[in-house]
Amino acid sequence: MIIRSNYMNTLKTYRDVPLVKILAGIRRCGKSTILDMLRDDLLESGIATDHIISMRYTSEDFDDGMTDKDMYNGIKGQMNDEGRYYLLLDEVQEIEGWEKAVNSLLENANTDIYVTGSNSKLMSSEISTYLTGRYISIPVYTLSFAEYLEFKKSDSRSPKELLNEYLRLGGFPIVALSNFDERSVYQIVEGIYNSVITNDITKRHNITNFDLFNRVVKYIVENVGKTFSANAIAKFLKSEGRSLSVEAVYNYLNWLEKAFVIYRCQRYDLQGKSVLKTQEKFYLADASLKYCIMGFNPKSIAAILENIVYFELRRRGYEVYIGKNETKEIDFVAVQRDERIYVQVCRRLPEESDREIANLLEIKDHYPKYVVTLDELAAGNVNGVKIVHLADFLLSHEY
Repeated sequence: MIIRSNYMNTLKTYRDVPLVKILAGIRRCGKSTILDMLRDDLLESGIATDHIISMRYTSEDFDDGMTDKDMYNGIKGQMNDEGRYYLLLDEVQEIEGWEKAVNSLLENANTDIYVTGSNSKLMSSEISTYLTGRYISIPVYTLSFAEYLEFKKSDSRSPKELLNEYLRLGGFPIVALSNFDERSVYQIVEGIYNSVITNDITKRHNITNFDLFNRVVKYIVENVGKTFSANAIAKFLKSEGRSLSVEAVYNYLNWLEKAFVIYRCQRYDLQGKSVLKTQEKFYLADASLKYCIMGFNPKSIAAILENIVYFELRRRGYEVYIGKNETKEIDFVAVQRDERIYVQVCRRLPEESDREIANLLEIKDHYPKYVVTLDELAAGNVNGVKIVHLADFLLSHEY
């Protein structure tokens, strides 16, 4: 098992802290394996096997409908003494009212609780009702490039060669663990995508017009890294002779977001210092989702570079926005407490460099500014703007 140390370090930080640790992310991004790693780590630190309770809740196992009381009683029945129990509860969103059971276990038993889920129902109002101030959300993403290299440790290729593969094949752990060809990878990812769409969206929200829903998804995938609105999607569908209300488009976007297929990136007005509610961008949970739906196209690399940088910033704990500086756009404004960095992403320099650098130089503060590129020869510094190769940006601990 290849240890994903960032997640393990975070879980160690919160071990025995009286908060429910919630790990949430798209299906197959590695949440269950992180729980397995946690179990091994607990055993190594001297916790007795019978004081670690691991439960996996899948819809296939509970077709007859498990209640929160069943869940509570099933776990409580495994506690045989007053000692501390570590509860590792996988895919809890399948249990209606799971948060009530978890709250009771937190209050009425000597427990340290970790849960995972693939639907951000885990982050919704039900949680705040039962677990107000008593949980910590730990987002789980597909593999970072650094983790991908860890998975490919025995591969003789250079990091930059492996970066090209990472750009094309994405970061689902199941893909990185083997040496599938491109076609097989996209088939695997399509299977993951279909599972998400079926289990977390279509069934849950009773979508009847599946063709129309798929067309909306395709529009989003085609426009990764571009600003658009629900209204723009509705107009586009109308131009194709299809009818869908703006409200329905909002619902589709919301449901895709809640299943962690897409992530919303809002715009931030650098002059007014406020978050804008219009013309957001959406990024895909993994680059391979674009290719499994649309096929690989070298022209889409620029958008995928943005996608990868966006998630790298998220993994590092930044809140990430698109920057609006009067009429100019900054790809990313990444904020963490009192710190921030500005990032422009482009495929090649120098033809794109003047615009990218000029946009950054117009920002009159002293926070770090970067242009991230695939250009091998472009590294350097222009008037304080650092030009960095994508591989170096993804592997550096400087940012």
